[in-house]
Amino acid sequence: MKVGVISDTHDRLPTFRRSLEMFKRMRVGAILHAGDYVAPFAARLLTPEHIGDTPVYAVFGNNDGERAGLKKVLPQLVEGPLRIELAGRLIVMHHFIDWMKPGDYAHADVVITGHTHEIFNEKQPRPGGEQLLLNPGECCGWVNERCSIAILDLADLSAQIVDVRGAPAG
Repeated sequence: MKVGVISDTHDRLPTFRRSLEMFKRMRVGAILHAGDYVAPFAARLLTPEHIGDTPVYAVFGNNDGERAGLKKVLPQLVEGPLRIELAGRLIVMHHFIDWMKPGDYAHADVVITGHTHEIFNEKQPRPGGEQLLLNPGECCGWVNERCSIAILDLADLSAQIVDVRGAPAG
């Protein structure tokens, strides 16, 4: 199963739309957003009206100030850490890894975070196998001018970082 991973969209609709169009073309089975939508108007892009029936898993970030409005648009939006099982893999997601205790993710196959706007895609040993630590970087491109997302392949526990800027807006 392939999963679209995105974080730190920060109200930048053009790159957010491009990212979602890329997820659609790549036929991801789910979308995981690691926080910092900022406003409800941006979060609406993750509703069935825009993405169809693709499941969305979402956590709040530190810049999501209008939480009641965001929660109204995305009722599944939660404080992290969020634990999800997809394709037999345990995924733990939170906006910032420093907000978790090691026990929150010790047995996870995949740990997804955002917040730093820096890409991180690395496997490390864990009890019973390997663990993939993944930060897709910033979708918005505001901090480092690189708009990126990740395609997580749960079959082989790998992730591909994809640059968004050159993608056509869908």
